[in-house]
Amino acid sequence: MKAERENIPAVIDFVNRELDELDCPEKTKTQISIAIDELYGNIASYAYGEESGEVTVAVDYDSSAGAVSISFQDEGKPFNPLESGDPDVTLSARERRVGGLGIFLVRKSMDDVRYEHKDGKNILTIRKTL
Repeated sequence: MKAERENIPAVIDFVNRELDELDCPEKTKTQISIAIDELYGNIASYAYGEESGEVTVAVDYDSSAGAVSISFQDEGKPFNPLESGDPDVTLSARERRVGGLGIFLVRKSMDDVRYEHKDGKNILTIRKTL
């Protein structure tokens, strides 16, 4: 899919159809949808700069663990969002540095978040137990 913010609803719909097949609880679907909005939005906004690029979104279910993994692969600039430190959430919104809150919330709501750069691709994977 094109790495464009306008495609976020289509990505969420695709993942939700897969989650519906797994009888995923609504709360978990909502948490995953918020994570997709943040992660796909970041890829669309920053991975390719002024250029256009593609994002591959894959859903995998591990029945033995009862967990779903969703991976985002792009060939944009290498960037590991997990390397940035957590924002100081004790500060007020005015005092807090801009950026980092979205990935912080993704990390808090998912059971696991991993990044790797392999074969020229950024691969970011979130995992959530259903």
